[in-house]
Amino acid sequence: MLSRVADSLYWMARNIERAENNSRVLSARLINMLEASDTDAVAERDWEEVIEICASFSDYKQEYSTFNPDTIVQYLAFQEQNPNSLANCIGYARDNAKSAREIIPHELWECLNECYWNSIDVDRQYWNLKEVDHLLREIKLMSFTTQGVIESSMTRDETYTFIQIGKWLERAEKTARILNVMCEKARKEAENPEAHHYYYWLAALQFVNGHDAYLKKYPPTISAKDVLAFLITDGTFPRSIQYCVNHVWDAVKDMEGGKVSHYSEELFDAIERVKIEFDEMKIKDLQMHELGEFLDQFQDHCNNIGRIFSKTYYLIEPADSSVGVMTQFQN
Repeated sequence: MLSRVADSLYWMARNIERAENNSRVLSARLINMLEASDTDAVAERDWEEVIEICASFSDYKQEYSTFNPDTIVQYLAFQEQNPNSLANCIGYARDNAKSAREIIPHELWECLNECYWNSIDVDRQYWNLKEVDHLLREIKLMSFTTQGVIESSMTRDETYTFIQIGKWLERAEKTARILNVMCEKARKEAENPEAHHYYYWLAALQFVNGHDAYLKKYPPTISAKDVLAFLITDGTFPRSIQYCVNHVWDAVKDMEGGKVSHYSEELFDAIERVKIEFDEMKIKDLQMHELGEFLDQFQDHCNNIGRIFSKTYYLIEPADSSVGVMTQFQN
């Protein structure tokens, strides 16, 4: 396979996953805002974390001085200068799919193309919340549909594997990012008896669509330790960090036929180091600041694995962005 095509498949998957994740985070926060009795308090307290999770907080602060919900929604959904805006993620994913159109299922291209043109139909200056809510639902549905097409109609060859590795890496990094933001907020407010820490962990579960799955495993309450264990090391929840890392490992191993070659040794070593850390770690014994350090380190590992993966298979070299999320440079 040409490295150009492999690069397109990898980044198509990452951009689809990023668009879905950011849509879910933004959707959960908009629902919370509508349900809250004190809208101003929600704006100050919670919109900051949404920006930290979905984009670059420092980039946002350079352009805006307030946390007005309309401004934030505009920035996260449509802002051209925000590389992680929904509009940009969908556009990048469509461009990537177009570059690999000859080897991906026709339905996959159709689904992405339709979502892109529907997003274009939304007026990016004079939108309303109903239109944004519809767009968020459409992006999530697009992601689910494309994953269904991939799973049900693609042979398990290199094309499939590059797509899967992009998806699992992006998902692992996003779950770690969400938990890191929540750990930091919980740590800062540990001394405040009036702080509602329960709210942070409920939000974390909502952001990864894991609320129902968590309650089936840890009924009937939500505790920080249980949520962190569930989202970091659960071997059955498909958005836990360890689950994603294990699937990256399996995908790379399948692609290499179970053999470690001289060119893939660095990649195997990088993933194996992360797997060993998980095996040795006991989440419930760690303090909140130790968990934050672990999640920081894991995000660095994700960036490192992505960099080595690109080097190993001659993909376009990614670069660390200011938000710690690998971004794709578009020519």
